[in-house]
Formats: sequence, structure tokens, C-alpha cells
Amino acid sequence: MDYFEEHRKSYMEIGKIYFWTATINNWYKLLSCDVTKDIITGSLSTLSARRKITVYAFVIMPNHIHLIWQLNALNGKETALGSFLKFTAHAFKSFLIDNDPLFLPSFSVNAANKNYEFWQRDSLAFELTQKKTVIQKLQYIHDNPLAAHWQLTDDPVKYYYSSAKYYETGIDDFGFLNNIMDMF
Repeated sequence: MDYFEEHRKSYMEIGKIYFWTATINNWYKLLSCDVTKDIITGSLSTLSARRKITVYAFVIMPNHIHLIWQLNALNGKETALGSFLKFTAHAFKSFLIDNDPLFLPSFSVNAANKNYEFWQRDSLAFELTQKKTVIQKLQYIHDNPLAAHWQLTDDPVKYYYSSAKYYETGIDDFGFLNNIMDMF
């Protein structure tokens, strides 16, 4: 077992920086359209503006997301992570009701507290404590759209739903990015 596997967890502590991955339930490609990607960036923007999170890097893929981020404070009675997952799930449901109601039952669950589950329960959180690991995860995030099975772009900077452009040019199209190298 490598260091990464040995130290992975889903719980994140306030004030620590994590590489975090979340996957859409059943690996469905719910995030293929810009509207659902905008739901994610909108939620990150809101939580960031309210200083509940600090976002250092991200990429939104068709069925999963990767972030390097820090939870800074509770959002009311829940964690900022809980708020992010809950808000995006409600927004995904509304989007599907309005735009693809036949796809909505794909996310149906038999649970006492909800009818639909959009995010898989096995999200991955890995605390980043070393600059070497930060650089590796940053590169991984930015190269993800280039992967042979995705081929979403030929240049990470050209893939809009990523922080690659910010790290290459300093331009933050989303208004919530912070340079992780300032922390290491």
C-alpha cells in the first residue's frame, strides 16, 4: 500500500488543506454539460466569498471533480463540504427535472432522508502537507482532461473548467482561486 492509499480518508478537518475527489453516483456523466459544471463553480464561488472555504485548484470532469481546498469554517450547523454536496445535489435535481426528467430516476435511492443521491459516498480526502505532493496533485488535476479516455482538450490551459489557466497565466476566470504555492 502506498502513502496515498494509506492516508486517504473522507473526513476533512477545518484549517487543513486537502486533495479531494468526488464522483457522481454510478459514474454517470452528469457533469458533461456546462450548466452542471456551473452549478459546481457557483457553489465554490459562494462558499469562497463567504470565507467558508479556500479553493486552490480544481477540475470538473464529466463524472467527477478534483479539488485542492481548505475548509475554513462551518456553514451554519454543517460543514462547508456538507453544504457544497447538498446544494449541488438540489441544483442537479432541479436541472434534471427541467431538462432531462427521464435521467432523474437514475439517481433514485431508497433512503429515509432523501429520494435521490447524486454523489457517491466514497469521496476521497487526502491531506496535503508536503510541497512535493502538492505539485504532484496539482499536475494530476490539470492533466486530467488530457487523459486518453477523456481527450477533453489538447492543452490544460484551454480546458475552461479547471484552474490550469490560473496557474499558467494568473487569470482567475472564476474569482475564487488562490495560489497553493503561497501556502508551502
